[in-house]
Amino acid sequence: MPRSGSSKKPSNDMAEFRELLCSSKNIIAVAGAGLSAASGIPTFRGAGGLWRKYDAMSLATPEGFKSTPSLVWQFYHYRRESALKAQPNGAHMALAEFSLPSIRHTIVPESSFTLVTQNVDGLSPRAMEKVLSQPDVEAHVFPPGQPGMIEMHGRLFDVKCTLRTCKHVEFNTASPICEALKGTEELVNAGSTDPDIPISELPRCSKCNALARPGVVWFGETPQKLDLIDDLVEQADLCLVVGTSSTVYPAAGYASEIQQNGGKVAVFNLDRSDGDEEADFLFLGPCEELLPRALGLVA
Repeated sequence: MPRSGSSKKPSNDMAEFRELLCSSKNIIAVAGAGLSAASGIPTFRGAGGLWRKYDAMSLATPEGFKSTPSLVWQFYHYRRESALKAQPNGAHMALAEFSLPSIRHTIVPESSFTLVTQNVDGLSPRAMEKVLSQPDVEAHVFPPGQPGMIEMHGRLFDVKCTLRTCKHVEFNTASPICEALKGTEELVNAGSTDPDIPISELPRCSKCNALARPGVVWFGETPQKLDLIDDLVEQADLCLVVGTSSTVYPAAGYASEIQQNGGKVAVFNLDRSDGDEEADFLFLGPCEELLPRALGLVA
């Protein structure tokens, strides 16, 4: 995230950031796991990056699923159940409100905004649903080239057929998604032996009955809508980095690219993270408290 020719430390002046925000035209936010932390969604990163006794990141791979589909489905069942119980927090709500032109244009006139989220928990779309359900909020149809939100790593509740000749994908919030997984989420802290669920009892494709997999983008797979995101990054003059350590590419490079193009970067995070000293603004603290203030949604 280089600021060419500058060794100046990032500013934490909220008033100065608000002035920059109000003069910006093309704004994107790149969000990571920290956005959902206040909602109780586990991040599976750093010292707490284990699920049961396993490295959670190793389960989020095609190889992991091919080797142990039962274990991977138990992991994603646990994540699905956690997400279903969670509620959007103030940071989700602030980003959802800001994405609506009827609200944003009262703060930043004639501006565009897109949230590019790496999260798969569905809390950002649910926040948008909550905002749009309010009687005084004007609905908006986003044009194809300027969406309000992009879930670049897919959705936790998408279920995808593993059969190449089928490839059926459906949105499924059933709890549990199949009877064999029921209750396995309670084994996380119990120290129990991992159940070895037969493949025939794992989630199946509703169209062809082949084995289904979680419809998220795993490590080693290509994130969604990269061409569109690249176009938005190219146009952006302000990037908000929210709750991410900027370690997963390609998202980690977006802030740097925007700075190289002459734009500004503001980081909102609970703790320090790699590269944040290169940002133009750095705000440390709970994102659910910082973002509503920073975006001009509360005094």
